[in-house]
Amino acid sequence: MKYVICGGTGFIGSELTKYWLQAGNEIAIVGRNLPKDAPYHPKLSYHTWDSLHADSTPVENADALVNLAGASLSQRWSQSGKKAIMQSRLWAVSAAAKLLARLKHKPSVVIQASAVAIYGTSLQATFYESSPAHVMDFPSDVVKTWEEASDEAYKNIRMIKLRTGVVLGNRNGAFPKMKLPYLLGFGGNIGTGNQWVSWIHLTDIVRLIDFCIQNPTISGPVNATAPHPVTNEEFGRTIGKVYNRPHWFPLPAILLKTAVGELSEILLKGQRVLPTAALEQGFNFTFPTLQSALEDLKRQK
Repeated sequence: MKYVICGGTGFIGSELTKYWLQAGNEIAIVGRNLPKDAPYHPKLSYHTWDSLHADSTPVENADALVNLAGASLSQRWSQSGKKAIMQSRLWAVSAAAKLLARLKHKPSVVIQASAVAIYGTSLQATFYESSPAHVMDFPSDVVKTWEEASDEAYKNIRMIKLRTGVVLGNRNGAFPKMKLPYLLGFGGNIGTGNQWVSWIHLTDIVRLIDFCIQNPTISGPVNATAPHPVTNEEFGRTIGKVYNRPHWFPLPAILLKTAVGELSEILLKGQRVLPTAALEQGFNFTFPTLQSALEDLKRQK
């Protein structure tokens, strides 16, 4: 099969590329610029939006398009930072839609990145794909606007809105930063520790993307989270257990807010999200529990 990945050199995109290449698929990665020192593979090609605007032939006859492009939320939320985060996501959706419109032979499905932030935050509620969007902060506003743009952009094509939680991997993403205090001997609760962390192992989100593409009955929102979310305290204690480190040194909310400003909302607030759509369609998580996920990441090091 042939796949187009927008944002294919990022954290999830790189792992997805490796997964599909190992299965013998052809991959076309699209970005604003060509990557430096890109690894060679006979079935892997790199393209810019500008080059495909001039000639879209290299991505004709693709079976699916995966759009993971967008600036990271993990930056200080200054006014310029917020603008860049929002605009990068909307620009990527628009660019992908324009690319699809130029194709003579379009893919049958689009996987569009989204996030569980669309549900807002809560210490008590549990959220499913059927739960309404609740704009209550910057992340929820970004994701709601992002999904509305996607609904408008991808007409007459099956689309999955992949609502991701915290993706756990060793090389990038949030986990190396979450693990570091424990490795230094200073791990503990962030704030009260009662906030929920809806997480997923990197292996499982890659498998879930592939699963959604291969199952034509799946469309609309899909929560990309493991079936057993945990509180921040449980998350930290599990890191301590797996890595044989103490869980004892709490990080007060006021210090985190002082250090990173409004960005602290990501760590101090959360939501309990369940992957109902994936489970109902028969998806089996390789790492359904946090301990199994962290033990695997430890083995990889």
